[in-house]
Amino acid sequence: MAADPTEEPATEVPIPPDLAPATAPRGSVPASLAPQDNVLGGILLILGAVTLFSCSDAVSKHLRGTLPSGEIVWIRYLVFVAMTLALLGRNRFRGLHARRPGLQLLRGLCVLTSSVLFVIGLGYLPLAEATAINYVAPTFITLLSIPVLGEVVGPRRWIALLVGFVGVLIVVQPGGGTFQWAAVLPLLTAAAWAGAVVITRRIGVADHPGTTMFWTACTGFVALTLFLPFDFRMPTGWELGLGLLHGVLGSAGQMLVVQAYRQAPASVLAPFSYGQIVTSAFVGYVVFGAFPGQAMLLGSGVIIASGLYTAHRERLRARERRGEAG
Repeated sequence: MAADPTEEPATEVPIPPDLAPATAPRGSVPASLAPQDNVLGGILLILGAVTLFSCSDAVSKHLRGTLPSGEIVWIRYLVFVAMTLALLGRNRFRGLHARRPGLQLLRGLCVLTSSVLFVIGLGYLPLAEATAINYVAPTFITLLSIPVLGEVVGPRRWIALLVGFVGVLIVVQPGGGTFQWAAVLPLLTAAAWAGAVVITRRIGVADHPGTTMFWTACTGFVALTLFLPFDFRMPTGWELGLGLLHGVLGSAGQMLVVQAYRQAPASVLAPFSYGQIVTSAFVGYVVFGAFPGQAMLLGSGVIIASGLYTAHRERLRARERRGEAG
């Protein structure tokens, strides 16, 4: 649920407007609105955010043992909608009209699909493993950017993508005795999330970030509400409280990410966003007694290396485009 490290906000400050399970889709505001860089403050905020995300995921994993996945995500979206309306209310609910409603609707469905699949996966996989696999999202973002955005991928980036998939294979160990079919769920989560990011790029500046946040929240909430009666179990007061805590922790994490990217550049914060793999491993061990194995640790390192190199190439391409425009 940390910020996506593959987008370079050279002229924009990224703002994550929703509650994705791992890396968060985001809009942007002009860089002129950002204060002077405060690198240490930005790093501390990112580390705080990924810690909250890991705790939120741990609550979700705990609830997965007693409540249906869709119901857990519905409670989370309930908090999301309340937070969105509160933020928009401060601006007198401006920006509710979308210039590209079809793309906004599709983006909201991608975010919803990503959220539901991740929660389902947490019911079968250790928290750290699910988080690590989900961090292959930058690879899917690059792949989708080719047909959707017309981007050209060079040989070095192709190699980085392959390395990322190798890291996933190390983690899931297909053909081995520890392989679980549920390992596919975080992969599908990453793919759905990548679709949301690419659509966000496609929308560009056509819609305000607040508009994107509103449409994402309402799309997911309405869709989940329609299906809720088909897979619903009346939660106890304790379960409802945990569900609300799940949403609050995720929302608070997103707010910290917003502030972090106002304090420091994405190129500085990207490595620290991968700290969620570490915090998830720690929280998973403390709460569930699941200690990461050697394969998970090695595969996570490979995935992180691939993601950081992909982010590096993205930054170089962004600088080249700015040079040509200048």
